[in-house]
Amino acid sequence: MTNAAYDGMWLPADQDPRMVDLQPTRGERECLVGYLEHYRGTLALKCDGLSAEQLATKAVPPSNISLLGLVRHMARVEQSWFRRVIEDRMDLPRLFQDEAEDAGFNFPEADDDLVRESHARWQEEISHAREVLDRTDLDAVVDVHGEPTEVRDIVVHMIEEYARHCGHADLVRECVDGRAGQ
Repeated sequence: MTNAAYDGMWLPADQDPRMVDLQPTRGERECLVGYLEHYRGTLALKCDGLSAEQLATKAVPPSNISLLGLVRHMARVEQSWFRRVIEDRMDLPRLFQDEAEDAGFNFPEADDDLVRESHARWQEEISHAREVLDRTDLDAVVDVHGEPTEVRDIVVHMIEEYARHCGHADLVRECVDGRAGQ
C-alpha cells in the first residue's frame, strides 16, 4: 500500500488532526508546548486504525520496538518526567515495572484490552503532564540525577524523545502496512 494520492503524505493536509487551528507560535512556552503536542499527535496518528496484533508487531528485527511498545514506553517517560521528577514524586513506582526492565517495550500477549489499557494510560499521563506544565514555570529548577535542571530542558528532552520515537514509529508502521510519511 502506498499513499501516493496524498503527495507522499500520510493524510491530505486538511484532514491532518495535528494541523487543526495551526498558527505561528508566539514565545518560548507556546513554541515548546506546540512541538511537544505535535509529536504526541504524530505517535497517535501512526497507531491509528491498526489491530492489536499489528500494534504489537515487532517489525524491525532484532529490535523489540513495536507501536504498542512505543505507546507504553512514552506513557512511562511522561510519568517519569512529569510526576516523578518535576513533581518530585520519586516514590511512585515506574509504569510497567512488573515486566522485564525494558522501559515498556515488552508486554504480555497483545489483545484489544491491553491496547485500550496502554493507550488510556498514555493519554492519562499526557493529560497529567499538561496540567503540570501549565502550572510550572519553565525557569523552575528540579533535581535530575543530582543535577539542577530547568523544566525547559525537560520539555526539550521530551520533544527529542518523541521525535526520535516517531521516526521509529514511521518505520514500524511502514513495515506493518506500507504507510509512511508526514
